[in-house]
Amino acid sequence: MTAWPIPLGSGATGWAPETVTSDPYNAQTPAAALAEPVTPVAALFVRDHFGIPETAPGSWQLYLGGAAAAPFTVGYADLLALEHREFDVVMECAGNGRTLMTPRPPGLPWDQRAVGCTRVAGVPFVLLAARARFAPRTVEIVFTGADSGTVHGRPTAFERSLPLDVALHPDTLLATHMNGEPLTPEHGAPVRLVVPGRYAVADVKWLVGARAVTEPFTGVFQAEEYLYTDPRGTPEGPVTTVRVKSLITTPEPDADLRRGHGVLVRGRAWSGGGVPVRRVVVRAEYAGDDADAEGPGGGAGAGGPGAGWHHARLEAPAGPHAWTAWSYWWTPERPGPYRLLSRATDARGDAQPDTAPWNAHGYGCNPVARVDVVVV
Repeated sequence: MTAWPIPLGSGATGWAPETVTSDPYNAQTPAAALAEPVTPVAALFVRDHFGIPETAPGSWQLYLGGAAAAPFTVGYADLLALEHREFDVVMECAGNGRTLMTPRPPGLPWDQRAVGCTRVAGVPFVLLAARARFAPRTVEIVFTGADSGTVHGRPTAFERSLPLDVALHPDTLLATHMNGEPLTPEHGAPVRLVVPGRYAVADVKWLVGARAVTEPFTGVFQAEEYLYTDPRGTPEGPVTTVRVKSLITTPEPDADLRRGHGVLVRGRAWSGGGVPVRRVVVRAEYAGDDADAEGPGGGAGAGGPGAGWHHARLEAPAGPHAWTAWSYWWTPERPGPYRLLSRATDARGDAQPDTAPWNAHGYGCNPVARVDVVVV
């Protein structure tokens, strides 16, 4: 067995998530932290439904049961003694970007910063599943957190299920460490689930239970919340795989840039389901009074590269679940306001749309990224 990870450090002092709600506490990653290859834990967004439960490592236990031939309970020290894996992974809230939809759907008013990329370490769930010997007719594993509250007038624990093949993937972790340090309370200490490539609602925090079921799970957070719902209110299925997305991290919004001087436009891109990003294209649209005229950076238009779009340079990601850094040199030759745009395309051929399709809860919002700047 390899040693547990060495701490990465905070990356920068003084960073903290920006509060969105206080009770329960929800906060988004500050913009500057998104430029870091690995998001400092102190800056990473926080999503909390009911408040942080008290779950000390010394008293923590995980029960594995349900349709299992050999149900059992494991403690924290025993978990740490097992084989572990470590990798970088993008974590994104399903409602990230909700404020970009018109009209804005109900839910936390996230802009584009309920996301980050951290280095997680933990024990593959499949190792414990083998010991529990789940029944052959098992279709899903239901994961239970220690947090609970009232939803739709009913008391409920936070629970989400995974299809059996996803739960048993070797990269589905019972995570105990983030960026080389033990998990902090707001991020699910002492143990949380991490499911690479799925929206972070799957990453059940303060994990205390995992049970095999032989029928699809219909709990509140599976069948009533975290569903894609069309404008008529018709459910279209649960939130699962992360959609392809990009962010522009440099320059910052409303930055003043100098005419004739090169600007390194930089950002991050990612997709879900283990599918890599294959292309990012960048465009600079002039937004002055005569914006309809074709000028440096072009006018409006979608598609490709071409029509004012240019290929960005992609860096190799740190692993299959990490985000991809990209960059593009742009030299503005005309003063005035501009809008910088980026569009990512993944290996499936999925690309960011110009406008995210509207849904009743604002999930999966992934339109072309936009940052407005001024050239002087």
